[in-house]
Order: sequence, then structure tokens, then C-alpha cells
Amino acid sequence: MLARVWSASLIGIDAVKVGVEVDVSGGLPGIVVVGLPDAAVQESRERVKAALKNAGYTFPVRKVVVNLTPADLRKEGPSFDLPISVGILAASEQVSNQLLSNFLFLGEVSLDGSLHPVPGALSIAAAAKAMGISGLVLPAANACEAAVVEGLSVYSFDHLSDVGKFLSHPEHYAPLRLNGLEALARSRGVLAAGVNDHFRRLSQLAGPDLKDVKGQEHGRRALEIAATGGHNLVFVGPPGSGKTMLARRLPGILPPLTFAEALEVTKIHSVAGLLKHQETFVTDRPFRSPHHSASGPALVGGGSFPRPGEISLAHRGVLFLDELTEFKREVLEFLRQPLEDGYVTISRARQSVAFPAQFTLVASTNPCPCGYFSDVLQPCTCSPRQREQYWAKLSGPLMDRIDLQVAVNRLKPEEITGPALGEDSASVRVRIEAARDRARIRFQAEPNLSCNAQMQSHHLRQWCHLDDPTRSLLETAIRRLGLSARATDRIVKVARTIADLASEVELKTHHVAEAIQYRTIDRMQ
Repeated sequence: MLARVWSASLIGIDAVKVGVEVDVSGGLPGIVVVGLPDAAVQESRERVKAALKNAGYTFPVRKVVVNLTPADLRKEGPSFDLPISVGILAASEQVSNQLLSNFLFLGEVSLDGSLHPVPGALSIAAAAKAMGISGLVLPAANACEAAVVEGLSVYSFDHLSDVGKFLSHPEHYAPLRLNGLEALARSRGVLAAGVNDHFRRLSQLAGPDLKDVKGQEHGRRALEIAATGGHNLVFVGPPGSGKTMLARRLPGILPPLTFAEALEVTKIHSVAGLLKHQETFVTDRPFRSPHHSASGPALVGGGSFPRPGEISLAHRGVLFLDELTEFKREVLEFLRQPLEDGYVTISRARQSVAFPAQFTLVASTNPCPCGYFSDVLQPCTCSPRQREQYWAKLSGPLMDRIDLQVAVNRLKPEEITGPALGEDSASVRVRIEAARDRARIRFQAEPNLSCNAQMQSHHLRQWCHLDDPTRSLLETAIRRLGLSARATDRIVKVARTIADLASEVELKTHHVAEAIQYRTIDRMQ
């Protein structure tokens, strides 16, 4: 007898429908899997055989042929264990096949018949709804992330025998349903408020707090501007000046994720297999900090079956590159396109996959190999040639894409020994959220814009008018600093953010003047 079960395969962070056809016929006993399966799918033959027997079912003592369609699409991973098991049970008439045409199945099956979670359940659930599938059957550990997709009946089970009972008597089971907004609010203890599903935290801020930072008012101001406008930022200064300490406090002053952003981030982490057990959403903005020995594929993603890299895992959050000049130059060059476009495309012989990568880049570096160039107390021991080679890893086009370039100087003795007197992260975030609200109202007709750093040239013409004195100041800066057109646009974007923080509708000369200050580090050689 022939049975057809629906499943899905991941391509990037999206999913495509896969048919699992099972034919049980005469011939020598055995099971054959065709349709471009990888090693993990091929191994499912032995897992499924043992799981069916241990779950109380009979494995057919006949030839079993499993065909995965479309045949030209490579299938990978253990998520086909459950649909293959269900197909064999239906083809051998051990369970009813009345639900198979409208349901999609996925899950890994262990030898004792228990079901284990698989990556990408949220993406597959969203794709199933788009395909017109009415129901989804999957492991219980994947249930919460899949159930946030409205209009899809999600049934979750812990054991293969429970799936068999459900197929024979579906009327005895009720689907799991979750309200996405309530699930997000409940998972992080906040209430919905404001516009565009914006959320306010009620609980105390977790993680490093800005109140622990002593001095560095210039750096704190740059951090606030970066958080408000989504601008890329690099701190340059001697060892121990507080560069890393400042950078690690950026996530604590960023506004919380909106519901739409939380879905995007959760989908990426689900595909990467990074969701915690029973987790519905990624509730906090990501903060990724790869070591400087990271390779290009680790940073941007890759592999035979492309998986998201660090920049995609930092989507809607922060990518922190500590000791920026210790990264290999060719690795840093991989960042140029994602910083400009907000996504990265990975091409392979059979397919091309695009991963979202709208992140805020925060980096820190020393001014030279010894770290003390231009320091007022410690003399630099590096030669001009050594400093030149040190900074050669940072190309002009890459630095052009970093909006805020901030010198962080050594703390004064009284600042080191005295108490920290700066604002805490919660107070700073109140101003940032108010400024982002102003930008959000401005962007109402532009759904793809969420912060000032994402504005394009036509947006600058619309919302960043410069009067004659301000234009003259900017032209002078272009001539003296040798600024490119891209760098000039980024100065205007930063000025727009500074004006938002000051509750100003129009750009003024002092807004642009402050923005220019953050472009004056010229490779401290």
C-alpha cells in the first residue's frame, strides 16, 4: 500500500514542503530511502525500525521504499524520522490515514520511540500556514515556538505511540494555541503599550549597567546615540580605559524587541538550534561577541547546507568585535555588504540563501600594538611602520561604514578611585525610547525603517533639511576630512538622531557639528 505524508525542509530561515511517500510491497524485507537524503536521513532507517518496535507497532516484513519529493532538493537532518514513521504505519494500515493530507509532521525519533526537538520549528510552522496546511504534529519541546503562528492547529507529543493514537482518534485531542503578543509579554514580564506593539519592561534591567562606568562622558554619549539611531560604533583607546566595559552595556539601553522583531530573531535562532527548551520567543536583543580568531564562514554563515553566522544571530541586536584590529583583514571585509544592505547572501552550487543581518556593530581596539600611542602617561614603543601595519587591517570602505568613531582616553586617578556618578541604564533607556518613538512616528509610511541608521538618500532629503549655515559647515568638514558621500550621509543620519534625542524637529548646526566630531579619528598612526 502507498501512503503520502507531508513534511518540510529548511532552506536558510525559510522552509519548503517535502512529500514523504512510503510504499510497502512484496520483495525482500528492507527499507530504502531515495530523494537526495543526507547521511542523517539515511540513518533514520535504523532509528525508525527500532522506534516502531519499541512503541508497540510491527515493522513490515516486506520491502519498504521511502521517496522524498521533490527529488532534486537535498534533504538533511533527523526531522524526517517522524513523517517516515507515520508513513510506514499508514502504508501498513496500522493507523488511519485520514489526516495525512492536511497535516505536516516533523520530529526526531529515538530508539525507544520518544520524540526529540528539531531546529527550525517556527519557520516550518509559518511555511505550513502559507502552504495551506491546517495542522502540524511535532515534538512537545517544539510546541510553544510553533504555536505562536496563528491559524495553524499545533499538536505536540512526547512519544511515537501518542502520535499513533492521535491519528486513529483525533477527536480526543485539542490543539495548542498561544496568543503571540501575550506569550511575548508573559515570557519577559512586560505589558504592551504605545504604538506598533511596542513593549515596556516592568522588571529590573538585567545585565551590565551603565552606572558602573566611571567617567567617559564622551563614550557614554556616543553609546546613547548609537542605541537611539542604530549606528555602528568603534571605541579606540589604551588598555584599561573602559572600551569593552562601555560596549557590553549597549544591549541594556536598547529598546525591547517589538513582536515582529521577536518573531524574526526567534526564527533565526530556531533554525540555528539555539532556542532553549520550551522557549517561545527570544525576548532580549541578541548580543554576539565572536573571538578574533573567528573565520569568515563563522561570521557570515556558511557550510554545505548554509546556516546563519554570527552577524545573522545578531540580527536586531548587537555584534561586538573586541580587539577589532586582531581580526584578519579578509574576515572583516566580509562585513562590508551586510553593514550596507542589512542581509547576507550565501551562494552554493545548488542554491543561494539570504540571511537577515540588521545589527548594530560595536567594536573596540587599541591605537597601536602596544596600546599606548598618544597616551599622556605611558610612552608608545611602536614604530610608525608597526602602527601602519596594525591599522592596515581596517580598510577605508569598512571604516566608512562606522558612523561613530570615538577616542576613549585614560581615566584620571580621581575617577578611578572615586564613586561612579553617571546615570544608570534604565534612565538612559527612557530617553532612547522617547527618541525612537519620534522616529517611529516619522517612519509610519515606511514599514521597513525602524531606526535612523537605515535611512536612504531620499529619506535624508525628506527628513534632514539643512539650512545654509549648517550646509556650509558640512561642506567644510567634507573638504578638511576628505569625507566620502557615504560618510557624509552617515554624519547627517547621526545628526538626525542627535536632534531626536533633543526633541528637535529640524536639524541645526550644533547637531551636525556634534556628529562631525565622531568622524575625526583618522587611523591614529
